[in-house]
Amino acid sequence: MPEVTRRDPFKNFRFRVKFSGETAYIAGISKVSGLRRTTEVIRHRDGGDPGTSRKLPGRTEYEAITLERGCTVDTAFEEWANRVWSLKNSAGGLETSLKDFRRDLIIDVFDEGGQQVLSYSVHDCWVSEYHGLHELDAGSNGVAFERIKVEHHGWVREHTEAPQDSQFSDTAG
Repeated sequence: MPEVTRRDPFKNFRFRVKFSGETAYIAGISKVSGLRRTTEVIRHRDGGDPGTSRKLPGRTEYEAITLERGCTVDTAFEEWANRVWSLKNSAGGLETSLKDFRRDLIIDVFDEGGQQVLSYSVHDCWVSEYHGLHELDAGSNGVAFERIKVEHHGWVREHTEAPQDSQFSDTAG
């Protein structure tokens, strides 16, 4: 294992998300909810020791992930959500695209020098909520957003190489 020299934590605003197996990142994602898993606690008591209880790990649950981005002409979120349920195809009895409604996601985090420092694979994701367009307000000065809520079967932190300390020389000084 390499020697750790970095002392500063990574910033939370340098990240990108892509579908597993693809090289291009999904355009414009501005927010990703945290990755959280919870394991239930099973309590039991031994017959010979009635005064105390023991604890064992039980079922592990992974919380859904929310991805948010500004509305653009890119339809990746909508197309993915339509694979789970499509109004257009529901009349013919084919509401869900069983072949490809689940996709793996990769969440990459970068340091200030633009080097990838963290990477998480999120497995068997599918869209449980799709917000195509949030509230519009002519009196505001904001960006229109779309949002998806993604259910999944878990995530794993992938091995990444330790980043090299980047440096530059400032000739103006």
